[in-house]
Amino acid sequence: GYSAQAVKLTEEGNNHFKAGDVQQALSCYTKALKISDCQSESAVLYRNRAACYLKLEDHTQAEADATKALDVDQGDVKARFRRAQALQKLGRLDQAFTDAQKCAQLEPKNKAFQDLLRQLGAQIQQKLSSTDSRVQQMFKLLLDSSAPISDRQKAAQNLVVLSREDAGAEQIFRNDGVKLLQNLLDSQQEDLILSALRTLVGLCTGHQSRTMAIVNEVGMDRLCGVMGSAASTVSLSACHLIQVMFEALTEGMKKEIRGKDEAILPGEMPLRSMLRHLIDMLPASSVSGAGRDSAINLLVKQVPRKSLKNPDNSLTLWVIDQGLKKILEVAGTVPEVKGGPPLTDNTPMSCSVLLNKLYDDLKSDKERENFNKLCEEYVQYHFGSSDMESKLRAIQTVSVLLQGPSDVGNRTLELSGIMDAVISLCASENITHQQVAVEALIHAAGKAKRASFITANGVALLKDLYKKSENDRIRVRALVGLCKLGSAGGTDFSMKQFAEGSTLKLAKQCRKWLCNEALPLTSRRWAIEGLAYLTLDADVKEDLVEDKKALQAMFELAKSEDKTVLYAVGSTLVNCTNSYDVEKPDPQMVELAKYAKQHVPEEHPKVSMTNTMNMFVKNEHAFSVCVIKMFSRVFMLLFKISESTDRGKIKAAQALAKITITSNPEIAFPGERVYEVVRPLVSLLALDCTMLQNFEALMALTNLAGISERLRQKIIKEKAVPKIEGYMFEEHDMVRAAATECMCNLALSTEVQKCYLATDSDRLKLLVLYSGEDDERLRKAASGTLAMLTGEMPELCTRIPDTTSHWLEIFQALLLGESQDLRHRGAVIVMNLMQADKSLAEKLMESEALEILSVLAKGDDPKQASIQKAAQRCLDLATEYGLIRSNEGGVNGKTM
Repeated sequence: GYSAQAVKLTEEGNNHFKAGDVQQALSCYTKALKISDCQSESAVLYRNRAACYLKLEDHTQAEADATKALDVDQGDVKARFRRAQALQKLGRLDQAFTDAQKCAQLEPKNKAFQDLLRQLGAQIQQKLSSTDSRVQQMFKLLLDSSAPISDRQKAAQNLVVLSREDAGAEQIFRNDGVKLLQNLLDSQQEDLILSALRTLVGLCTGHQSRTMAIVNEVGMDRLCGVMGSAASTVSLSACHLIQVMFEALTEGMKKEIRGKDEAILPGEMPLRSMLRHLIDMLPASSVSGAGRDSAINLLVKQVPRKSLKNPDNSLTLWVIDQGLKKILEVAGTVPEVKGGPPLTDNTPMSCSVLLNKLYDDLKSDKERENFNKLCEEYVQYHFGSSDMESKLRAIQTVSVLLQGPSDVGNRTLELSGIMDAVISLCASENITHQQVAVEALIHAAGKAKRASFITANGVALLKDLYKKSENDRIRVRALVGLCKLGSAGGTDFSMKQFAEGSTLKLAKQCRKWLCNEALPLTSRRWAIEGLAYLTLDADVKEDLVEDKKALQAMFELAKSEDKTVLYAVGSTLVNCTNSYDVEKPDPQMVELAKYAKQHVPEEHPKVSMTNTMNMFVKNEHAFSVCVIKMFSRVFMLLFKISESTDRGKIKAAQALAKITITSNPEIAFPGERVYEVVRPLVSLLALDCTMLQNFEALMALTNLAGISERLRQKIIKEKAVPKIEGYMFEEHDMVRAAATECMCNLALSTEVQKCYLATDSDRLKLLVLYSGEDDERLRKAASGTLAMLTGEMPELCTRIPDTTSHWLEIFQALLLGESQDLRHRGAVIVMNLMQADKSLAEKLMESEALEILSVLAKGDDPKQASIQKAAQRCLDLATEYGLIRSNEGGVNGKTM
């Protein structure tokens, strides 16, 4: 039965191994592993395979196989010895030493074990003493300013590598390395500073006591100084180091159990002083824009509670008390006005996020009231000043609050005089003043509370600005304001009303701005916001999709750090994809859509993004590959940021399905990204999705399942198999066939094959019956799956006659099938059945199958070679079993 064949293969493998044919041995063991279902038998096979891999010098595989054998039996000394050898070759000496030690304990007289142990001991010793001298050597070089710069850079890099191993980190620390690293931080040379920061990351990662010592010795002043520097790579690298330090300190705090007397833990003191340094960086004009953004982002990560289960929000309260004013200093800064700290384009949005997180972390009305009061006081103080720049600061602060904790923003907006000032400044001669006011108006319009008031007052104003302003920065903002009011005012103001010349003109203008590199980046981003509203119109989509320059500009902007622009690009693309009601549908889809009771238009000459994607896919040149990768990135992000009930999430998933169907998934989703597509696709296999979405998801998963075992595992892990099986029972032909095709590819996975062995289900029966259906696509998929399963699992074959009394007719009909594919599948199934069991072969040879096979075996059409070969193999098997005798004339006669 099951193990007999495995035993036979194992013996063959052993013979090959003894004869020195390692590759053959490996292949025998691998085959045996596929059919072995006994744990101890598999463990021996893994152990044997590890020996093969050692001989072939594939040490990673050898280690993996030996580990699998040890998982079954910890006392398997052969497997452990092989693992020790593999680990030694992989340079993981400490682990190798532990394994060798265990082997020697189990068999103290074994000389090979003793030798390996001695060898490893010497290697470890040597490595230690050599690192000590190496560390000192590196330090000497680094401190010697007369040494050639290339040598110093190399030494700095080696130091980074060393700091990542625990032993190396200890040595750097022991040899007074922190002092040296401080010298490097002060060296003014970018690459040396970067190496010092990266080395410190190695020293601090996951090590509380070392981190405390380093924070005390290097000092937050110096670290914040480095983070505030103008060189953006240095600034980011310092930010990463401080993040690692926070993690090391807070992890350590979790591990220590609080005693009764200890109110404050050793980790908590440096934490607060570190946070205080970050807060102090915010308003400092010496800090670069990038450094300021990093400080804000660190506060976002460190201050609010990670989980609301934790009742302690004292850190947030402390930051509000110590630093809310400083955060508002940054929020109220208008870049064009002199005297404020330097910002980047992303700073205002980062401030909104931080303020929102702090506000959300508050627990009581009293705490929220205090936050509101502080914000109102700040805004009133600046608004009450007679000086214009101060008033602008107040309005800008309100804008940032509206985009963050909007309840707080709304309250500041209602302070007396603010809204009137915004409206009147919109007409200011001064571009900067005008820009601040228009933005505040737009953010206010998004909040329903004010929308009707603004609709009444703002529309005429914005329309005027759009038509009359000389400045594109103002016009693009006015345009977005109009679009936003149109959608937020709740009044039915169609775009046509406030812009003579319709949406097309406005969109054309947006595309022009989008491509105009002379405009500041922030203004070009507003142009994408405009398109996000305007692309709801079908004509606008068509123009955008044909405007290569605008698309390219949009993708370039989407690469920036700014999340808001990504959302706008995504919305625009999703709008362009959402046009089932205007594309020329594929006839199959019409069928499907009718079935799914979806509205399908008769004809409409519009284009949709899916067609556009097809257009890109057909011209597989570099531009389209880049566009497809970009599509896939944007939709992936949209899927992740949409809420689960959101229609956007379904649309994003459907767009991903389309990309997976129409282009090569390995190009569209390079590297690890292809594994991330699985979840969105599986999410479309839900009852509340349309039949069309189910169908597309099944086609997309079929493509992925055909690529690799790792992808199949991911699909199985996302619990898709039972869902796909459910769709195999669907009444609609196309969906049923698509599900069966998907199953066919998934059945390449042994886990799925095992499902078919279970006797308590009709899975096998369904495949046999579907192989006899009228629908050719379904028949192909079902018989293809059967051909594969019967080949991989001979023990399935004997169960086939029990599935239905029509099994013989069904397979004969396949052999007579009108298409070559069906005949080939039929011949392979019959061959597998005959190979598996003599009594099955007898039943087949007593039926008409014999005559059909004789005809197929004679065919000499080269296109049908594979069919002919399979048919011939069936006849040869029948001869071997003595069911037919082969006559010289080449005609087979039945033996009686």
